[in-house]
Amino acid sequence: MTQEKLLEVTNLKKHFPLDKNQVVKAVDGVSFEIYKGETLGLVGESGCGKSTTGRTIINLYKTSDGTIRYKGNDVELLRGKNRRSFYRRVQMIFQDPYASLNPRMNVAMCIAEGMDIHNIHKGKDRLERVYELLETVGLQREHANRYPHEFSGGQRQRIGIARALALDPEFIIADEPISALDVSVQAQVVNLMKDLQRERNLTYLFIAHDLAMVKHISDRIGVMYLGNIVELTTSEQLYSDPLHPYTNVLLSAIPVPDPVVEEQRERIIVEGEVPSPVNPPSGCVFRTRCPEAMDICATVKPTWQEAKPGHFVSCHLYEGENR
Repeated sequence: MTQEKLLEVTNLKKHFPLDKNQVVKAVDGVSFEIYKGETLGLVGESGCGKSTTGRTIINLYKTSDGTIRYKGNDVELLRGKNRRSFYRRVQMIFQDPYASLNPRMNVAMCIAEGMDIHNIHKGKDRLERVYELLETVGLQREHANRYPHEFSGGQRQRIGIARALALDPEFIIADEPISALDVSVQAQVVNLMKDLQRERNLTYLFIAHDLAMVKHISDRIGVMYLGNIVELTTSEQLYSDPLHPYTNVLLSAIPVPDPVVEEQRERIIVEGEVPSPVNPPSGCVFRTRCPEAMDICATVKPTWQEAKPGHFVSCHLYEGENR
């Protein structure tokens, strides 16, 4: 990992209108940076906005507000060759490896579709490139003529990874790439992604809700809740010294393989349901479920601050005299 900023997201918002008076605030003011060669993990409960963040970055959704800069260039202002170059250099691995592959196309067609769109690797070179990618992700060249339904979930996700690699990208957004897979297959896919990152100097945004697996692959981790990032720091720091109450809740839910330790350790239980993103709570969005909520949390939104070197948090517990 270098100190070269590859991606800068500033105050990103993505709101989906329900009717004339209501909007779903799926992402509501998210800011972070990703450095070349690193993996930034993005974690949180289902519905917190992490997948919407990834899809908005790659421009599958238009931003409602905020900016996304890739190598210093505003993504929404890119036109012509620059826009095509962005779509070639930034790729996505989708959550459902079956739904993201066209069932009417064989594997070779699925993998080569991007090459055809960008007009690279033609004729015999095109097929050789497909064979090379299949072998790179642990499949065989004879798989090229088969169709997605003929493969297991893990194999289909490998095909999805091969498709993402077809255009030699620099940055890959992995949107919960292991959530639909068996536990044993999850480890294989994550290890494959780590190997590919070392070999090709890739940069990842790794979106997931499995904190244990995110720790295994990420250099830094951002924790999302109800459209907001509430904590961001290195993987080691987040697990050894979490600051935000929501992060503590998530970490306490990770199962421990030792049954004795699992039985004795304290779980943090939060009450109530996740509030609706149509009408999020005033002040701190986590206050309605937070075991450490204070009066100020109901009226004032906490500021995003560096509570410790490289450790950012949005919580009144770490502001001024409350520290």
